[in-house]
Amino acid sequence: MIWKKTMSLADCNKFCQQTAISHLGIEFTQQGDDYLEATVPVDHRTVQPFGLLHGGISATLAETLGSLGAALCCDENQIPVGTELNISHLKAVRQGKARGRAKPVHLGGSSQVWQIDIYNEKDELCAVSRLSVRVLDKK
Repeated sequence: MIWKKTMSLADCNKFCQQTAISHLGIEFTQQGDDYLEATVPVDHRTVQPFGLLHGGISATLAETLGSLGAALCCDENQIPVGTELNISHLKAVRQGKARGRAKPVHLGGSSQVWQIDIYNEKDELCAVSRLSVRVLDKK
């Protein structure tokens, strides 16, 4: 198991209340030994004018998952700060929910790298992303 801190899914969702994350309907749904998942609805809050999931929302889902995953892998006296996010959109998400799954590629003392894959409800890969994180000591 990679986690240094434990938070239930309910705690993860509560932690994000009153933020952009909850406003967009992003919800943490599953956690395994080395991954974290969340969903975002495809609705009026998250689509672009053509009715497809907005690419910026996919990026928000990716950064949300990678950042919380990184936080759960930090020591108590550390915080993660995102330094780079890239995302490639492979297939449009038109309805239902998009599901993101974050897994670490690298968990170092001063940096982390997370791979976040985004799927539609048919389990088709719709986007791939990578988040680089700097691990800082709390002041």
